[in-house]
Amino acid sequence: MLEFDLNNIDLTKEPDIQEPQRQWYYIAKCREVIKARSEAYGRPLTYCITTFGCQMNSRDSEKIAGILKQIGYVEIESEDADFVIYNTCTVRENANNRVYGRLGYVGKLKQKHPGMLIALCGCMMQEASAVEKIKSSYRFVDIIFGTHNIFKLAELLQIRLDSKRMVIDLWQNTDMIVENLPNDRKYQFKAGVNIMFGCNNFCSYCIVPYVRGRERSRNPEDILDEIEGLAKDGAVEIMLLGQNVNSYGKNLEAPMTFAKLLQEIEKIEGIERIRFMTSHPKDLSDELIDVMKHSKKICKHLHLPIQSGSSRLLKIMNRKYTKESYLELVDKIRAAVPDISLTTDIIVGFPGETEEDFCDTLDVIRKVGYDSAFTFLYSKRTGTPAAAMEGQVEESVANQRFDRLLKEVQKISAKSAGKDEHTVQKVLVEDISEQDSELLTGRLSNNILVHFKGSKSLIGTIVDVYLDESKGFYYMGSLVK
Repeated sequence: MLEFDLNNIDLTKEPDIQEPQRQWYYIAKCREVIKARSEAYGRPLTYCITTFGCQMNSRDSEKIAGILKQIGYVEIESEDADFVIYNTCTVRENANNRVYGRLGYVGKLKQKHPGMLIALCGCMMQEASAVEKIKSSYRFVDIIFGTHNIFKLAELLQIRLDSKRMVIDLWQNTDMIVENLPNDRKYQFKAGVNIMFGCNNFCSYCIVPYVRGRERSRNPEDILDEIEGLAKDGAVEIMLLGQNVNSYGKNLEAPMTFAKLLQEIEKIEGIERIRFMTSHPKDLSDELIDVMKHSKKICKHLHLPIQSGSSRLLKIMNRKYTKESYLELVDKIRAAVPDISLTTDIIVGFPGETEEDFCDTLDVIRKVGYDSAFTFLYSKRTGTPAAAMEGQVEESVANQRFDRLLKEVQKISAKSAGKDEHTVQKVLVEDISEQDSELLTGRLSNNILVHFKGSKSLIGTIVDVYLDESKGFYYMGSLVK
């Protein structure tokens, strides 16, 4: 891993054209400006990041925070900060609307705080229509960048500090993966690790391949090096992240399967738990199931999006599996890992969905018996094939089906809840309970939460807890001493 000493970067020279050397140059350059402003203000300059969307965005925000802290900013939770960053999502229309709402609020703050900087990044910024709206209606925004060039934040900030104009830097796609940049992890004991970026699946309803670009896998050596560093730094659990982790390695010069990568990660001392998401059913191999079966570290939880139980709709969605093949895959997984917790994503109201199609979805839910499901009303995303399809489902019909689906999911989940009641389980202690400061909150291997009494010194460790009582979506337990 390359290391950079900001005090020894010669700012009288032109920046390097190579990455990440170029970005460390701009981090050092910005640091001088921010230091001078801090001295003039008589206080440190502050930043606030608001993250919308998925785990990938949360991981990106950690990278942004790492860069800003190296520059000299101090994090605060209030948007009344010197630098406000919105890391946006665009999977559903309401995500865009939430961003516009926050911009209206922070725009008023900026009128009282003229030195404030506002940046927008993430998936929404890869949509031309959204950027045009911001350029015309929110002229007070200072920096706009997308999903492909987060590593350039320091360079873009320097341009803004020099020019005092709106800086827009958006890439349509890239094959670049820039390693060895700062990163500010939210937790010491667990961490997300990107293993790949982008998506090649082009599900007909999904905007992600258009805003995240084509699949790019990180080199396994870089991944393993990062995880080894995390383990030395105290991490006991890692979450491997990608839009479709099961297709990892296909574009590498020396192809490597996701299953093989997991086997290599399992060898790293200090890492006790391995999670991953998201898995696409079409790419979940027998090799991966076998690795999960024999692993001592892979968590007993698999998120396996079905989206619809109708084979007819799955074909139109371009999901590349059928209801029958999905159920066969579930049977294989359960045969190999009987105590696995299965969760899923389901879309209601996809164009052309009939009552029969919806009943097929209910049938899959009953047959699989998911521990929980993330349920969504179809959201039309401009630029996707589904947005132009005929047979858009009436809102009242979609809402009625959504309510029926939710009731079914809750009924099925209630049946699976509590299966570990009155047993001792390993729990990774994550925090003090938000509801009761006298309790700790931890997580089982299957991702279920447990609340129990104990010292906060246990946070970040894996302990034995007796599960006294199931409360449906969590347990109340007692620490085993």
